[in-house]
Amino acid sequence: MFWIGLFFLVPVVMIALYSVAGISGLSPNDLTSYSLTPWKDFLFEGPYMGLFWKSVRMSTIVSITSVVLAYPVAYLLALVAGRRRYTLLLVIIVPFLTSYLLRVLAFRVILGDQGVVNTALETLGVVDQPVSWLYYSQFAIYAVLSYVWVPFVALPIFVSLESMNTQLLEASSDLGASRLRTFVTVTLPLSVPGVIAAFIFVFIPTLGEYVTPRLVGGPGGYMFGSAIESAFTAGLDWQFGSAMSMFLVLAVGVLIVIFGRYLNTRTVAE
Repeated sequence: MFWIGLFFLVPVVMIALYSVAGISGLSPNDLTSYSLTPWKDFLFEGPYMGLFWKSVRMSTIVSITSVVLAYPVAYLLALVAGRRRYTLLLVIIVPFLTSYLLRVLAFRVILGDQGVVNTALETLGVVDQPVSWLYYSQFAIYAVLSYVWVPFVALPIFVSLESMNTQLLEASSDLGASRLRTFVTVTLPLSVPGVIAAFIFVFIPTLGEYVTPRLVGGPGGYMFGSAIESAFTAGLDWQFGSAMSMFLVLAVGVLIVIFGRYLNTRTVAE
């Protein structure tokens, strides 16, 4: 509790005070007395709320895509691989041993104008010139973040499936249910806690993402996290950036409370 208070609660309280000018003097543009002006400017002026909802939409798409791609992997590991499951699990974890930035930058080689995908399409005669929307676009953000998160997302789903009572699957088969019906009525409902946990694990960090949009997103990939980063660095308006940061913290907190009603965290943890 001491470390949580020191490294989480204290910084959040400082940011909250800074967002209402309760703390000042760290930036040349600071207000010197308590004021809700940073919140007013953020909520009612400029494109920032629209940018927030754009980030929510993009985070939702990335989260759903990652879960859809990771579920078959987790299913294979938990219910099909048998004794090889932990070896295959190690293979899935291997990408985490590589720098995140290197994995993101590798997509320049894959999706760039002279990259692997465009070169292959031109060689096959599918296109006459490079496909512009593959790189420096929202599609690139979706592709890169989905790729980055799939190994991580597979883990909570794997844990949820592995802890499932397989006798229920045998009972469903004995009662005449097909494999598809067994999956829809037994396997999928029992794995919902892992799916929800996986969705949250992707949605929350993606909502505040700014590194990947800067590297592969271009102007169309500007997200809410990018606006916060710009307020602290380029704009030197730390109180305005603090207001946006606190709004993001509150939004994530509400999301966790809502999903917490449907997520058995003890089941996922075990």
